Amino acid sequence: MSLFLNHFLRTTAYRSPLLRTLVPTIGLAFALQAAFAVPSIALQSDRVYDLSGSVTYLGVTALSLYLPALRARAASTLTSRASEVAPSVLRALGAANWRQLVLSAAVGVWAVRLGAHLFTRILKNGPDSRFDEIKKSPPKFAVAWFFQAVWVSLCLSPILALNALSPALLKSLPLLVTDVLGLSLFVGGLGFEIVADQQKTEWMKQKKEKKHDEDFLTSGLWGVSRHPNYFGESILWSGIAIAAGGVIVRDLGQNGLGLSTLGGRGRLLGVGLAAVSPAFVTFLLTCVSGVPMSEGKYDERYGDREDYKRWKRETPVFIPRFW
Repeated sequence: MSLFLNHFLRTTAYRSPLLRTLVPTIGLAFALQAAFAVPSIALQSDRVYDLSGSVTYLGVTALSLYLPALRARAASTLTSRASEVAPSVLRALGAANWRQLVLSAAVGVWAVRLGAHLFTRILKNGPDSRFDEIKKSPPKFAVAWFFQAVWVSLCLSPILALNALSPALLKSLPLLVTDVLGLSLFVGGLGFEIVADQQKTEWMKQKKEKKHDEDFLTSGLWGVSRHPNYFGESILWSGIAIAAGGVIVRDLGQNGLGLSTLGGRGRLLGVGLAAVSPAFVTFLLTCVSGVPMSEGKYDERYGDREDYKRWKRETPVFIPRFW
């Protein structure tokens, strides 16, 4: 095992199981974003911005599952002449608890699907207009990449906390109501997001083919919410938070993360680690870069049209209304 990796593992070998996972994985999130940011800032290109976010989600989640095997291997090299550079990935995954694997896989499915969708859209439609002015200023563009690392870290906090727990400890935990509820919300939210994106993609395709002359989409899921894709995103992260949080806040989770000595504050921290993910996503989508930017763009273009005003009056901005 390389000297660098050994040093890295020793440096992050905190007494707290939670910190032993959070520090290296969050560090990787910022390192990956920096690696994508440097050439992108130099070229003033946002082509891989969304794709880099998905890659970072995948890399950070994978490291959180692989860290226990890496640490075990590092410990074994101190007492043996073992020459294996790194433990088997399959062996590391096989040692994980089913909850850790399922929720990590859920993040992986979401990241691959959304990353592919957004990258394909950029290839077809050109650069993202959000970055037209920002990418001309290296400091401002750098902030965007830094913010994406923060986004990944906060969204993944429930997964990272769950993966910090010993699989042997989780083995004794039966199926929980929060497992079923959380995974159901994830599947429902992901499905809602996928359908909404597909409807928008098909609508744009038909518009380019001159099959309709509509300026904004008001049918399908876009007829029950003005931003159904964002709603689905909020729901799926809520599902992940509930499934992971149901374990983190229990006595077993508190003990496994080294939070039990904090009493009520430890449980509150567990709730915060789970809740920050959907709370941040929902805030970001409804108050920062999602709904406000989209609504502002459409208000500027169609704000004086009666059909647009009617759609805004009759269609909820976020939470769907089916009646």
